[in-house]
Amino acid sequence: MFGNYLIGLREGLEASLVVCILIAYLVKTGRRDALRPIWIGIGVAVGLALAFGAGLEFGSQELTFEAQEALGGSLSILAVGLVTWMVFWMRRTARHLKAELHGKLDAALQMGTGALVATAFLAVGREGLETALFVWASVRASSDGSYAPLVGVVLGLLTAVFLGWLFYRGALRINLAKFFTWTGGMLVVVAAGVLAYGVHDLQEARFLGGLENKAFDISETIAPDGWLGTLLKGVFNFQPDPTVLQVTVWALYLIPTLAMFLAPVGSGPSQRVEKQKATDEKADANRAEAAG
Repeated sequence: MFGNYLIGLREGLEASLVVCILIAYLVKTGRRDALRPIWIGIGVAVGLALAFGAGLEFGSQELTFEAQEALGGSLSILAVGLVTWMVFWMRRTARHLKAELHGKLDAALQMGTGALVATAFLAVGREGLETALFVWASVRASSDGSYAPLVGVVLGLLTAVFLGWLFYRGALRINLAKFFTWTGGMLVVVAAGVLAYGVHDLQEARFLGGLENKAFDISETIAPDGWLGTLLKGVFNFQPDPTVLQVTVWALYLIPTLAMFLAPVGSGPSQRVEKQKATDEKADANRAEAAG
């Protein structure tokens, strides 16, 4: 349940911050007349995300078992890919999110009502679709027949809405870069479990082999329906009898992804190349100026 709560909180807070930034900017600039189109765009985006999630849940129930497992596994892997891209993107842009949204909103204000609706829809819709897909995959991976995973997601979303309201009112100020770094790192751990579960789905669908080749089996020590097994599954999507392929994919994703995510921003090779290029260009310009 905690893992699903974290997903709802992390994903919901991004959408809440986007809404707060858009609304606060219009209020502060005296453009309350533009609030209605913004809320329309936000409402359409939320409705689309809910419809997408409902379509995934109810549409998959009409499929055969193998087709359900193939669809679930494929979408789980897609969700992990989208969320991985999202956490890296947010880590890079958290400091500049407000300026970026303000620029888009200024352009939309000049273009009219339709542009405002589209701006709000695109800003919130992307977050909503990603959230719906990853929440569906995570709830499916950690579901034990109860409503606990879904309750965790809903509580996380409600917390995110409340925090967004506090941000808007100016009652809460935190370092967003650090917040998204820590929650993003935890989300990578959750995503690794979802990825392993997706691989297991594809094995059950007979799309991948190795279903009977277990890496280990500690079901007698940690019962899947016991309190510890339930806790580990809810937080990490832990499985007491994973296949060798599941463990391999889990490790190959988690270790390098988490290492890259937690590395200091600007320490990658591309950044070093750009910095060296800028230094060389500056040195050339100085030499040219001295020669002239």
